[in-house]
Amino acid sequence: MNNEMKTGFDNDKYLKLQSEHIRQRIAQFGDKLYLEFGGKLFDDFHASRVLPGFKPDSKLQMLLQLKDDAEIVIVINSADIEKNKVRGDLGITYDLDVIRLFNVFTKIGLYVSSVVLTRYEEQPAVLAFQSRLEALGVKVYRHYNIKGYPSNLQKIISDEGYGNNEYIETTRRLVVVTAPGPGSGKMATCLSQIYHEHKRGVSAGYAKFETFPIWNLPLRHPVNIAYEAATADLNDVNMIDPFHLEAYGKTTVNYNRDVEIFPVLNAMFEKILGESPYKSPTDMGVNMAGNCIVDDEVVCKAACDEIIRRYYTAMCDFRKGLISEEEVYKLELLMKQANVSTDDRKVVAAALAREEETHAPAAAMELPDGKILTGRTSELLGAASALLLNALKYFGGIPDDVLLMSPHVIEPIMNLKVKHLGNNNPRIHTDETLIALSICANTDENARKAMEQISKLHGCEVHSTVILSAVDERTFKRLGVNLTCEPKYQ
Repeated sequence: MNNEMKTGFDNDKYLKLQSEHIRQRIAQFGDKLYLEFGGKLFDDFHASRVLPGFKPDSKLQMLLQLKDDAEIVIVINSADIEKNKVRGDLGITYDLDVIRLFNVFTKIGLYVSSVVLTRYEEQPAVLAFQSRLEALGVKVYRHYNIKGYPSNLQKIISDEGYGNNEYIETTRRLVVVTAPGPGSGKMATCLSQIYHEHKRGVSAGYAKFETFPIWNLPLRHPVNIAYEAATADLNDVNMIDPFHLEAYGKTTVNYNRDVEIFPVLNAMFEKILGESPYKSPTDMGVNMAGNCIVDDEVVCKAACDEIIRRYYTAMCDFRKGLISEEEVYKLELLMKQANVSTDDRKVVAAALAREEETHAPAAAMELPDGKILTGRTSELLGAASALLLNALKYFGGIPDDVLLMSPHVIEPIMNLKVKHLGNNNPRIHTDETLIALSICANTDENARKAMEQISKLHGCEVHSTVILSAVDERTFKRLGVNLTCEPKYQ
């Protein structure tokens, strides 16, 4: 049985090339470089899914090589605090993620100098968050909306525009500006700082480290389409960089927000330096990921899988009332552009067939070796829990008819849920299943063997015929399982 995931990306080559390229860009400017880190700095699970072989903490490992020269500024959009925006991959709100990032960076030895609240408008929730950060000893700055942004250059590059923002005190040559997610205002924060630095006589530069879209892959490459799928809520659109095409006669890929903001950046550099060091948005970037793809077929397949997963997520979010129908339509269009459909996700048909057979919610899992397993709803277990146990049995070579958990262990949990915790559904969730299994592992050899297989679930594909509980969704995420659900409730 081959449980190895296919690799399409050389992570070691990436770390080497990327750190060298960033050092070159630091040397290009004089006193200070503001480096916008797009995407996830610490746990880029999207990149690891669409570029098999890319490690979620690659950017962090690369940054650790520069840590003596670097400090981190974390940026969050005040509107995202107010509406409790949630990170889809971790299931936590952006404001909580800011605190998590601060703690993670600090713990591993990176210096986080401050947090910036962008688009600040004295929102009560934002004021409360600022107080919470300051109680933790974190320095907080406020940046404001600029009327006419990004087209009114005269106002933006003035004391009424960027000059009205609070100046962020920094002490190191490399200032990494990162955020919990896209649309947080990282670029505007960098540009505002360059304006302030110039007023103080400091020679400061700007560069952008954004993994997606990958500038030297084709516009309609599945990896770039998957990026659009991941940012459907932002209405980001990949496009040919018109400035790069005009300047060099070469076709490169960028996205609309960078192309729109480029004239602002260009005008600012011209005003500060007399001329701009960049002729295009592509020039601003330092991303070397496209040079480290070693198997395009593997990468294309992974990206297409991600597009389909994003579509199912959007369908469920629409069913929950979390997003508009337009986002679902956009995902449908992206699937057509990538020439994929839900039929390409093997676990979907398997789960639906199992549901039709049992007349109850079901789930299916595709393992790395292509094997498809299913789980059905029973009196004791939900379909997701049954599937989890079936997978652990398969990985451990345990016969199907072996009971991993005694009913004597499960039934007290069910009684507790119904009689004391007020649950209507007595069946045990995936997290409770794993706890019960770990208890049985103390006295049962098969249960112990099953527990030893848990790490093999990472990267497996799962589809449920109903929307799972938040508890089950969270468990699958923590196990590294790629979950999709039909947009319906049990």
